Amino acid sequence: MKKITTLYKKDVNNLSRVIKEVNPENEWVFGSDVIATQKFDGSACMIKDCILYKRYDAKKGREKPEYGIPCQEEDPITGHQPYWVLCYKRKPEDKYFCEAFEAMVDEDKKLPACFDSLDGTYELCGEKVEGNPEHIKGHKLLKHGSVVLDISDYSFEGLKAYLSNPLNDIEGIVFHHTDGRMCKIRKSDFGIKRQHGMEENSTIKVKL
Repeated sequence: MKKITTLYKKDVNNLSRVIKEVNPENEWVFGSDVIATQKFDGSACMIKDCILYKRYDAKKGREKPEYGIPCQEEDPITGHQPYWVLCYKRKPEDKYFCEAFEAMVDEDKKLPACFDSLDGTYELCGEKVEGNPEHIKGHKLLKHGSVVLDISDYSFEGLKAYLSNPLNDIEGIVFHHTDGRMCKIRKSDFGIKRQHGMEENSTIKVKL
């Protein structure tokens, strides 16, 4: 899963915000064959051939995993390159990934139900992940692109209004083209905070 860019350009004076100017590479959002889906706030992972991986960001100065699966080419400027690395039940830092994965397997704990349909990328969300902003009981793997949003106005003002609505308590939106292209926009890009703060007992972070 590659890092994806924002629909609107970043403010050069404040990179945590966007300006009212579309990124040229993302003009496709205003065409056809595009759907908007909910962006989950958790930690990215992947199921491939019934094996669970989590994302590891090999930022500048960090060792690259010997057996990791590259998500994209190394950034020629920053040296940053995200990888998929195996999750191990014996590792404390992988505990919640494995717990959520096991919740998807069948009763005899041998093979996941619907084996062929599980492959894809997910977000680990739950009580001990990133403060549990998604208000998940226990821990779950939420498949990317699984929640389609009913949004008709993708303009700067339209998206800001949508994400400002207290009824839309989501981290953001990921736009998908049928040819595989994606881009995103988050509440924080407009300086909007989620309505619900961190759960009192959810303080452990597992994002790498």
